[in-house]
Amino acid sequence: MLSQYLSSIEGIAAYPLFSLLIFIPFFLAVTIWVIKLDKKFLNYMGTMPFDDSLETDEKKEPLS
Repeated sequence: MLSQYLSSIEGIAAYPLFSLLIFIPFFLAVTIWVIKLDKKFLNYMGTMPFDDSLETDEKKEPLS
C-alpha cells in the first residue's frame, strides 16, 4: 500500500540522494570538529558531573 503511494509521486527517487548529500558533509564536519576539540576542555567537561567542588548558581542562591 505504501509503495503504491510512493511510486505515484514523481521525482521521489531524488529524495534519498538529496538526504545522502546532506548527511555526508554534516557527518564529516562534526567528525572533524570533534577531532579538533581541545583535550583539556573535553577532560574538564567529562569530569564536571563528578566534581563536587564546582559550585553552580543554584547552590549559591537559597530558594525562597
